[in-house]
Amino acid sequence: LTSEYLKKKLQCLKDFHKDTLKPSPGKSPGTRPEDEAEGKAPQREKWASKLDFVLSVAGGFVGLGNVWRFPYLCYKNGGGAFLIPYFIFLFGGGLPVFFLEVALGQYTSEGGITCWAKICPIFTGIGYASIVIVSLLNIYYIVILAWGLYYLFQCFQPELPWAKCKQPWNTEHCVEDTVRKNKTLWMMTNMTNFTSPVTEFWERNVLSISNGIEDIGPLKWDLALCLLAVWVICFFCIWKGVKSTGKVVYITATFPFVMLIILLVRGVTLPGAAEGIKFYLYPNLTRLQDPEVWIDAGTQIFFSYAICLGAMTSLGSYNKYKYNCYRDCLLLGGLNSGTSFVSGFAIFSVLGFMAQEQGVDIADVAESGPGLAFIAYPKAVSMMPLPTLWAVLFFIMLLLLGLDSQFVEVEGQITSIVDLYPEVLRRGYRREIFIAVMCFISYLFGLAMVTKGGMYVFQLFDYYAASGVCLLWVAFFECIAVAWVYGVDNFYDGVEDMIGYRPNSWMKWSWTIITPVLCMGCFIFSLAKYKPLTYNKVYEYPDWAIGLGWFLAMTSMICIPMVMVIKILQSEGSLIEVSSIDDHTSLYIVQVFDICEMCHPLQILYSPNIW
Repeated sequence: LTSEYLKKKLQCLKDFHKDTLKPSPGKSPGTRPEDEAEGKAPQREKWASKLDFVLSVAGGFVGLGNVWRFPYLCYKNGGGAFLIPYFIFLFGGGLPVFFLEVALGQYTSEGGITCWAKICPIFTGIGYASIVIVSLLNIYYIVILAWGLYYLFQCFQPELPWAKCKQPWNTEHCVEDTVRKNKTLWMMTNMTNFTSPVTEFWERNVLSISNGIEDIGPLKWDLALCLLAVWVICFFCIWKGVKSTGKVVYITATFPFVMLIILLVRGVTLPGAAEGIKFYLYPNLTRLQDPEVWIDAGTQIFFSYAICLGAMTSLGSYNKYKYNCYRDCLLLGGLNSGTSFVSGFAIFSVLGFMAQEQGVDIADVAESGPGLAFIAYPKAVSMMPLPTLWAVLFFIMLLLLGLDSQFVEVEGQITSIVDLYPEVLRRGYRREIFIAVMCFISYLFGLAMVTKGGMYVFQLFDYYAASGVCLLWVAFFECIAVAWVYGVDNFYDGVEDMIGYRPNSWMKWSWTIITPVLCMGCFIFSLAKYKPLTYNKVYEYPDWAIGLGWFLAMTSMICIPMVMVIKILQSEGSLIEVSSIDDHTSLYIVQVFDICEMCHPLQILYSPNIW
């Protein structure tokens, strides 16, 4: 091969890039001429206003993890010292990948699968992997909302049902907090295993938890109805596409911030709040020597930014082509991380109060995940004046935080699939019917998590199906596809064409080197530090359940190499040609196809700057 021959190939690819991806005047990007013909699917919608997009993204990634995961990780991993790895992963991984996905969706005007088919078909598996992850996530994440709705209903009683040990589900081991304050009674009670009324309400009434995943038990019909209710709400939030989503988020994305501010003000005015906040932020730099601290920081960033799920790409695809997504992505990133940080003050001020009231260390009451939302915080509000009011406000905030994250993720899933078959699913009411079918199927799968053994199934999905390992794997290949195959300079050209200027070179260096290194390093350490799943550090899952968990994880990760192999087998010509590129007789391995294959709309590899 001569250098002139290769230059012709490159020029042909650049012409293909301009003709295929850059929109013509008056047309939305990604619009195909055949779509405009009579009888074809209608063009994709656009956001009615910029604020619709901003609030949808804010609602999508400001969710439960900001409130119940970040504060706990911060205290667990060295307090203020945890912010060092957190910000390294934020600026080296979270923000760059977040902007990449939004910009990619806006540039191609395609959802989470077809956007990759358009710019780099050999990496279309990235889109399929994202859809598998978000589909599994949608099944179990909404179960948290069902629990929250059940708690909200229970708040409307004369007395909070988890405040006293006088309910039918309580056992002889139930001990109220007033007993713990009495030292003599507490010493007598402490001789046996005690449980609090809020713990028994959660485990014996809400969950009616069985002895293990082997004993799945019957359905909890009250939870099944709550699950159905939140799925119906989710359906009506997205059934009209961005027309409905863009309006619902004005409530679901803003009201939680109001509730968070109210709870923050209430929390910092409680006795013991200062000790709780000190416990939250006091730096312990020695914790940075532990690799698990860095793993927690990396996985928290990818969870909290809702990246590698196809949702951000789908939301970006509804932007107008000239929208300045770079500016708003940076602002939204600040909002997301700022919310996580402020949530810690709201949560730990209340935990400090609860620890003081019980006469125990804060470490004894600090929990993460469902333990914080359904045990620790309800217990704290039961000790406050006007407990019903604060419980109602907390669970409304919890529901709205989770609801907009849920329907944004479902919207991303639906958009990605509809864009695969636009001629079929965009006609008439077919999109609405398809959404209803997908919601109903997800509801049926979710019923396994509202049985008496459902908590074990829920944890299995949470630990494996949408784990940080899966997200890191997808993020790594996203950066490789854009920076090393499609070409980071070409992507920058596209972004410049949209927003009118080139983003800071920090993005380019992140996509090219920093983010892939961080993702792969965290991925490897996560596997090296892997521990089999347990429940409450007591129950050990059987081998078949662990195997099922890894199967769920692999269903997404296998998509990327599998689609690569399929694309290569479907192509014609040699994949690797060894050639002298210049007159200095240097040998390079060049991933190219025959010139006709490269310039065809079905070309599988696009790497104009690989040389």
